[in-house]
Amino acid sequence: QVQLVESGGGLVQAGGSLRLSCAASGRTSSVYSTGWFRQAPGKEREFVAGISSGGSTVYADSVTGRFTISRDNAKNTVYLEMNSLKPEATAVYYCAQSRAGGNYYYTRAYDYWGQGAQVTVSS
Repeated sequence: QVQLVESGGGLVQAGGSLRLSCAASGRTSSVYSTGWFRQAPGKEREFVAGISSGGSTVYADSVTGRFTISRDNAKNTVYLEMNSLKPEATAVYYCAQSRAGGNYYYTRAYDYWGQGAQVTVSS
């Protein structure tokens, strides 16, 4: 079993920055891929960014150029650097890992999920 714990959420003004962390423990592996998703109240969970086991990255169109996903294998931690934040980015952010190792845009491809971190962007 894999445990994922997100941290780094909080309240920030529009235009500001936050860095989320996703620390993995348990039976995690460097061959797993990691994705970040977010869910706003009343909306479906949506893909934000992903990093494959090989290190390739993908982003949702809405965050491309402003968000950066990265990984520190030695710390079993994946980061999501979020810049130029907009109020519509307000949501609970979840990290997830997929044993398949690729970049996937849909939630069912992921096997393990964290509990989520709240990000609130004020206007």
